[in-house]
Amino acid sequence: MQADTAEENQALIQNVFAELAEKAPEGIRYASFRLADGVTFVHVGVMDDDAGALTDFAAFQEFQKGFGERVAGSPVASGAELVGSYGFIP
Repeated sequence: MQADTAEENQALIQNVFAELAEKAPEGIRYASFRLADGVTFVHVGVMDDDAGALTDFAAFQEFQKGFGERVAGSPVASGAELVGSYGFIP
């Protein structure tokens, strides 16, 4: 994330969480973290097979608009294998 767009990015992410809270979709678990450097964001999403996608939500679509202009580099998406969890994934 670029330093001058980090606040805008956080506001857009907060809008996604507001819409998720309002609509309370089943089968979606999503978290976003702003790292100590103030400009790096980490997103963790877990969707059940029968759940809708985050891309179905208007606030997430808005978050994605202009994303390339807000970031300093390309995002890196990768899969992961769960080692353990407490309270995050049932």
